[in-house]
Amino acid sequence: MLLFIACRTTSLDDVSAANTAAKNQKSIAQLKKELTTQGYEVFDYVDSKTGDTTLMQQYFIAFLKRGPNRSQNKSETDSLQTLHLAHLGRMYQEGYADISGPFGDDGDVRGITIYNVPTLKLADSLANMDPMVKAGRLVIEVRPWWAAKGFPLR
Repeated sequence: MLLFIACRTTSLDDVSAANTAAKNQKSIAQLKKELTTQGYEVFDYVDSKTGDTTLMQQYFIAFLKRGPNRSQNKSETDSLQTLHLAHLGRMYQEGYADISGPFGDDGDVRGITIYNVPTLKLADSLANMDPMVKAGRLVIEVRPWWAAKGFPLR
């Protein structure tokens, strides 16, 4: 009879990387102080059943709606779409936006972007820099939105 046993060995590099990651994690108090210092609005949500505390942060959702100027020809629309996607990519890469995407229907609200910035004024300004908005093909409505800090989509 043959018996195979597999095991994973942990190298010193693995241990060092884990220790560095643990040192780099901020406490909730540190994160809260950092966010409020930068002008973000936050609050603690305490679950009445478990007593667990979750740090809530205000984000801003930009609703991209059908605009009044939709008379562009196909070539102009394609060019605007390319510039629009580049703008959204830049917002994500520079850390202003956390997620963007279109809706799956043909309604008046065409898509959303969630901005991770401290003020409504900044979110509105960034959203209005979109070439589709500047061309009038889309208009923006920005609303404040609260979410648990650091919780991923699933």
